[in-house]
Amino acid sequence: QIGFTTDPRMARSSPYPTDVARVVNAPIFHVNADDPEAVVYVCNVAAEWRSTFHKDVVVDLVCYRRNGHNEMDEPMFTQPLMYKQIRKQKPVLQKYAELLISQGVVNQPEYEEEIAKYDKICEEAHARSKDEKILHIKHWLDSPWPGFFTLDGQPRSMTCPSTGLNEEDLTHIGQVASSVPVEDFTIHGGLSRILKTRGELVKNRTVDWALAEYMAFGSLLKEGIHIRLSGQDVERGTF
Repeated sequence: QIGFTTDPRMARSSPYPTDVARVVNAPIFHVNADDPEAVVYVCNVAAEWRSTFHKDVVVDLVCYRRNGHNEMDEPMFTQPLMYKQIRKQKPVLQKYAELLISQGVVNQPEYEEEIAKYDKICEEAHARSKDEKILHIKHWLDSPWPGFFTLDGQPRSMTCPSTGLNEEDLTHIGQVASSVPVEDFTIHGGLSRILKTRGELVKNRTVDWALAEYMAFGSLLKEGIHIRLSGQDVERGTF
């Protein structure tokens, strides 16, 4: 399955995305990602293969995404049966911790102490990140364009024609984007909440990422410009 939006029957001819590596005769290791020790073992074998034979080798982690493809989306909209199964699965960390505790390798207090230690590292890093005043955008580019950024990392001003819209048009597009186009049509409860929230954003003159995209596309359509979106999530309406 690609992400959680494209069903295998609509994706490709093989259940394994790694089958493409057969083209170069590379060995492919399929490993259960719920078994951390097996994953480490397979990765060691792959590294040894590469350093010995100087040839490609592929590791296919057979796993799932617990929270959908970006952890903000609701995967139950598109894959309800699969995600009911996933919700029943114990997370890898819990599963492995229980195994190690049952084998006497670690005890419960030691495990909890490690978790607390890791959480503390994350929380402290998060707190420190709030003190950053300048975003060094140029460091994110793998090939910085000379003269494109100022010394503090901000783009230099560039001239381009105004592409702004008046508020009336934006409000109209926002209202269309937060309504159901068909009468007497029952939509998913979760989606109706999203549409309602979007309607409130429009009313409060605020915009989130998804609404901004709707407004961008809507404004082009209003000008009579044909738009064709392509990609795995288009039919689902994620973007």
